[in-house]
Amino acid sequence: MLWISYQGGWWLFGMVALFALIGTGEFLYHENIRPAGTLFWTVVVMTAWVWWQYGEMVTAGDNDDLALFQYLMVIPVTVVVFFLVTGIFCAIGNEPPAELFRRQTRLLWGFLYLNLLYPLVYLLGNSRLDGAAVSGGDLLLFLFAVLWIGDTAAMGVGKWLGRHQLAPAVSPNKTVEGFIGGLAGGVLIGGVMYFWKFSAVPWYHVLMLAFGCSFTGQLGDLVESMWKRSLGIKDSSAIIPGHGGVLDRFDSLLFAAPFMFAYLKSFIER
Repeated sequence: MLWISYQGGWWLFGMVALFALIGTGEFLYHENIRPAGTLFWTVVVMTAWVWWQYGEMVTAGDNDDLALFQYLMVIPVTVVVFFLVTGIFCAIGNEPPAELFRRQTRLLWGFLYLNLLYPLVYLLGNSRLDGAAVSGGDLLLFLFAVLWIGDTAAMGVGKWLGRHQLAPAVSPNKTVEGFIGGLAGGVLIGGVMYFWKFSAVPWYHVLMLAFGCSFTGQLGDLVESMWKRSLGIKDSSAIIPGHGGVLDRFDSLLFAAPFMFAYLKSFIER
């Protein structure tokens, strides 16, 4: 995955699109929308269409501002068309109004969650900090390191010192101590990355990026846990041995990547 991150272009785009498609399949399966149904294929076709449109981001090459503009142009059209099309198919099923609204809302949430956040991983990998000689691959490496080390630290500290539950109704095993440990681990590896790859970037920006990515990453984990708790499932699938599914493995990435991209655009690339 890291090798592809440094290749960028269609390699990175293809990897991100594949994860989004698999994640969409996992979401549809647990929402009880099966491949035999018209609604399933409607969502799949719309997902493929959206990513076809996102392909314009790759043709923008190194012009990440143009790529961002092309991404933003897809969003409003996608939301309107998806809401109308899925609404029609849900209505055809003669469901009660309350159930129809609940079903369509969950579908829309899942579709946007996967197909509006995953592209930001590509946009981040397509970014660069010219003045600091930092490539998009370096940015993704930073993000992965902060999330992975932070997750490991949260688990270790939680098991060692965890006494106070963080969100018992959502994820009973997560503790406040583990959450703080995850933040500390993320900031620590951020400091290491500063001396290794990011020394030309002001240190406080690097530490803020590490803290923010660790915080939003753990928030993303809680959001996905809330979805699984609402369905009474433990993992989204078993496609990744020992780690569950794509939604399980990359839940934190979907929240941290948008934060990192927004921070770079707002405070570092100005």
